[in-house]
Amino acid sequence: MTDEIRQALFGMQDPKYRDFQVKLIPGAEAEKMIGVRTPDLRSYAKELLKRGDISAFLSELPHRYFDENQLHAFILSDMKDYETCMREVERFLPYVDNWATCDQMSPKVFKKHKTELLEHVKAWLGSDKTYTIRFGVGMLMEHFLDDDFDLSYPEKVCQIRSGEYYVNMMRAWYFATALTKQYEAAVVFIEKRKLDIWTHNKAIQKALESYRVTPEHKEYLRSLKIK
Repeated sequence: MTDEIRQALFGMQDPKYRDFQVKLIPGAEAEKMIGVRTPDLRSYAKELLKRGDISAFLSELPHRYFDENQLHAFILSDMKDYETCMREVERFLPYVDNWATCDQMSPKVFKKHKTELLEHVKAWLGSDKTYTIRFGVGMLMEHFLDDDFDLSYPEKVCQIRSGEYYVNMMRAWYFATALTKQYEAAVVFIEKRKLDIWTHNKAIQKALESYRVTPEHKEYLRSLKIK
């Protein structure tokens, strides 16, 4: 099945798009990127899911090409059964090696299983793998900043200590988003300087760029930057 899928991906190849993508993914090698545009990958993922059993492709890890990883992420994002989806996410996460694949993977079925999801998120945040941690923070940001918000969640994000840019950028993104959705709770973490300096300032920067933060709040956040 993998050979069939790979042939299909090369049939959708756009060399100019591949060259563009190489510049966006640090450490990416052109020979490991096919160059399939995102809408085509999403459509193909849906097509494969309709066909039925695609476990042969999902289990053949690691994939050879970046585009195969992207396709894998889109397939997981559209899975309907929670247990199957979570099992496949757990199997795939150790092989995720770039921000794009990590951020594209957003299973819709998670929205209906937040209690179960939260236990996995806690484990992901404690991982030693960059993109597993990033994915965990991303899931907290996507699913637990509205009605399901709890102060213990930003506290967990604060407790992460990493020298990895892609972990800390997601932590900053989390707090910037929290400042748009749960301002009164989130701003306390900024006031108390509970984040490392880089993440603290980056969170403020991204909040200042958001149209969802009021001018008054932006003015106050500017005063909280660490020089």
